[in-house]
Amino acid sequence: MTKLRPVIVVSPKLPYRSNIVAIVPISLTPPHRQMPYHFQLSKNYHPEEPKDLPCWAKADMVMNLSIERLRAFKTGRRTYTYPTLSAEDLLGVRKALLCGLGLDRLVKDVE
Repeated sequence: MTKLRPVIVVSPKLPYRSNIVAIVPISLTPPHRQMPYHFQLSKNYHPEEPKDLPCWAKADMVMNLSIERLRAFKTGRRTYTYPTLSAEDLLGVRKALLCGLGLDRLVKDVE
């Protein structure tokens, strides 16, 4: 993946590593085959797109990167927004992330 795309930051700030975060990319392209590491979000969180546009968190493509590479959504002149996932969507992304890392057995612990 090389283009600009929305992502979900899934890691907390860690000591001595505060400028590195783990992210899960969001895609408007449905997966070819729905797997446990894909999660369809309840809405599109992009502020300039329709809310009912289907989008997926693709947790098999988790990456670590510098926060310097992240950008907020620009919504106007000098105004930016950082959308926050609903609790249900965040839980679904976390379960998908565990599956994407091969830790499926831990999914029951998250529930």
